Amino acid sequence: MADVVHEFSTPTRGRDNREYKVRALAEQRGHVWIGWLEFSGRPGDRLRRTGEETSQPSREAVAYWATGLEPIYLEGALERAQ
Repeated sequence: MADVVHEFSTPTRGRDNREYKVRALAEQRGHVWIGWLEFSGRPGDRLRRTGEETSQPSREAVAYWATGLEPIYLEGALERAQ
């Protein structure tokens, strides 16, 4: 089961000029934690998720990784998720 480890306060704008709320999620797999990003648009829109974006030794490390992501990274991640 995935945990939300960070919610970004500023939405990310896609190529379609729509704004997407962004959350970072983490899940333990064996001895590591895997992190990915989730993008939600308007109500009724399909939820978009990236594949694995990081692997870290702990849930807290995934949360820390997420806090360092810049807007340009999030824009690229949204493209990968689509």
